[in-house]
Amino acid sequence: MPRYRELFRTPEFTPLFLSGTAQVAAQTVSGLGLATLVFRATGSPLLSALAMFGPALAQLVGATTLLSAADRLPPRAGLTTVALLFAAGTAAQAVPGLPLGAVFAILLLQGIAGSVTGGVRYGLLHEILPRDRFLIGRSVFNMSVGVCQIAGFATGGVLLALLSPRGTLLTGAVLYLAGALVARCGLSRRAPRAAGRASAAETWQTNARLWSSPARRRVYLALWVPNGLIVGCESLFVPYAPDRAALLFVCAALGMLAGDTAVGRFVPEAWRGRLAAPLQALLAAPYLIFVLGPGLPVAVVAITVSAVGYAASLLYQERLMALVPEELSGHALGLHASGMLALQGLSAALAGALAQLTSPATAMTLLAVASLTVNAALGATEAPGRPRKTAPSGHSTG
Repeated sequence: MPRYRELFRTPEFTPLFLSGTAQVAAQTVSGLGLATLVFRATGSPLLSALAMFGPALAQLVGATTLLSAADRLPPRAGLTTVALLFAAGTAAQAVPGLPLGAVFAILLLQGIAGSVTGGVRYGLLHEILPRDRFLIGRSVFNMSVGVCQIAGFATGGVLLALLSPRGTLLTGAVLYLAGALVARCGLSRRAPRAAGRASAAETWQTNARLWSSPARRRVYLALWVPNGLIVGCESLFVPYAPDRAALLFVCAALGMLAGDTAVGRFVPEAWRGRLAAPLQALLAAPYLIFVLGPGLPVAVVAITVSAVGYAASLLYQERLMALVPEELSGHALGLHASGMLALQGLSAALAGALAQLTSPATAMTLLAVASLTVNAALGATEAPGRPRKTAPSGHSTG
């Protein structure tokens, strides 16, 4: 099995990793700052959840109009430009007196622009690494998400205490700028992976092609729905424990880091097909305890254990890549990233609405039940095992 140090010896892996890490750190810090700012101003769990996950919801727009650009943009230019757009938008949100409508309009624009980023970044990763190292490479990226979220939410909590939500937002803007600088200076100039102009029609056509395979549909649904519903649970951390939300986010990131490390580095290839669905069940089951409205110590344990289950996404991503032709890898991964984030945004909106009608604890419990139900339904339609590799023509052999 490839080792982590071999990845960092691969040309361009390190700057791609560092630019992605800076973006995750920026999203973490600025998301916590903006959610706190909105909750203090409105007292609304729904608006607070949307403030943190609004850009994810806007991915729906980008996924249906802009996603064909993921394979048609020069990777370095695409990653740099989007990071600069996020930096400018985040700094604008920190302006005192900015109307709430303007705050959410910026979130919408950021989400639309960001819908291309996942496809560009992970398509480039798929291009940089040999196919047999893609899983461990994605594992390292996912682990960095866990580390950055641990550090980011902890730092965000400190910044909220020492500065203000607006100061926290400005820190996020600086981190976005750092990510843009690393991408611009560290990545080499590469041609786009696909020819032609990006368009909404091309996006629809390729989405339809990817969605036409029943096997790919099952994988996409498994990547999007069960974990999206649990992210909806996480979107309620601020209203559930306003003064300890940063701690709960840190615990979720710590569990995710542990799961990604174990699955990416130590799980044998023969076990991977069997572990995905059980891991997603683990992701949801601990949230059932929230029906009792647990105190902070029990909530911390449940959230940490739950987040280990996010590692299932690594296994489903590997399965997806085995079902997708090489020339569509960026678009396919972009569709995964955009769909996943869109479902997270929708789940955050659903979670906020349920919390408004009931309570944050009740909403978390209902979303966990829904996640378990979807996971069981998907598992019933597919036998475990690894798919066969996609034929060069782009038509699935399975």
